[in-house]
Amino acid sequence: MKGIIKELLGWLVFIFIVIAASWFVVTFIGQRTQVSGSSMETTLSHGDQLIVDKISYRFSNPKRYDIVVFPYHYEKNTFYIKRIIGMPGETVQIVDGEVYIDGKLLGEHYGNEPMENAGLAADPITLGDDEYFVLGDNRNNSQDSRVSNVGVLHRDELLGRAWIRIWPFSEFGVIKHE
Repeated sequence: MKGIIKELLGWLVFIFIVIAASWFVVTFIGQRTQVSGSSMETTLSHGDQLIVDKISYRFSNPKRYDIVVFPYHYEKNTFYIKRIIGMPGETVQIVDGEVYIDGKLLGEHYGNEPMENAGLAADPITLGDDEYFVLGDNRNNSQDSRVSNVGVLHRDELLGRAWIRIWPFSEFGVIKHE
């Protein structure tokens, strides 16, 4: 009887350690998420499964072109994935479908087609010390910083950086942030 209790206690401790380690990893290191929709085409596609790196931004600042994941405030357990375009302290404006940073053409190559709607960025938007302006790569099919229900993001809203695509297997690998 004593041996059974000892074995059972050993299993309970093991299960507790596994649950605690899983919670620690998901909370502080990495989390799986799924891309829903086409706002990041052609970089990411609907149904792609990703691992989000939640630890990098604890030690370094986000960079322009990082693909980030953040919560959508109007729907619980919904996350958006977009690309950082504007950095803290910069002024972002969209003119004739082109992004300008501090009055200079950004000259990026992520959009599938010319941007049709500048939204809030038709007028210059000056970002605060901890604010970021994000856009989806599929600019004409993206809810991003150009619309008021997303707007600019604060540093503490960034859940993490898209790190690895784990599904589909044919696209498995580290996600390029360029």
